[in-house]
Amino acid sequence: MKANPERDVSKDRQGIQVIARAAALLRALESSPDGMSLGDLARQIGLARSTVQRIVDALHREGLIIAASASSGVRLGPALLALAASTRFHIGEVARETLENLAKESAETVDLSLLDQDKAVFIDQIAGKQRLTAMSAVGVSFPLHSSANGKAILAAMDDADIAKLRKRIKLTAVTPNTLTTWEALEREIAVVRKTGVAIDQEENSLGICALSMAIRSPAGEIAAISIPAPTHRFATNRDRLEKLLRLHSIGLQRKLNPQQRDGV
Repeated sequence: MKANPERDVSKDRQGIQVIARAAALLRALESSPDGMSLGDLARQIGLARSTVQRIVDALHREGLIIAASASSGVRLGPALLALAASTRFHIGEVARETLENLAKESAETVDLSLLDQDKAVFIDQIAGKQRLTAMSAVGVSFPLHSSANGKAILAAMDDADIAKLRKRIKLTAVTPNTLTTWEALEREIAVVRKTGVAIDQEENSLGICALSMAIRSPAGEIAAISIPAPTHRFATNRDRLEKLLRLHSIGLQRKLNPQQRDGV
């Protein structure tokens, strides 16, 4: 019997369509932890009730959804917990390619840092190609108030979490340019939330400036990509560096969470 390529392609498309519809149904239930009726699900995802019933039956057999009550409706099932646990990953593993591409295109050092209580800690770094570069060792921590990556992380945090940090963080002057009052820092955070990009203008180290953008993992983990550079080169290349930082940071955020809008 000869193979029928057209029939195979048609089956592949049907299979992809079923997966997409099942994913849409699961996302609809994600926003309704108490469950939804089949009719509500059909209306929300734009499918016939009979189609929704078939998808629900298949997902129910796998434990991915369960009955929401004894009468009607369904909600997300316990099998999803096991799947979620097995897909936990270190954000650095996913970000590595982005860091490499950004370092290559910018020719500058690129860092990845994570929030660690009241500081930002470098967890990965790609060295720049310039003869004179800004380098710090992986594992080194930076104050949140004086570094670009720290301010980007602060801007991505909830106001309630920042209020808790106020009790622990002492806004020490690292250089003459460091912001040392909460009023000034809060104004800076507001600017970062509006623009999406944080800047360090020799606030953490004289002779070094930096740009940074925060990203968030599907689990809510806050990280930041930053590009430090010697001040003289930063001044002439800031616009280009910011454009590249935005491009790659937004791309990584979409990769981490395709359903999330740009930014954190």
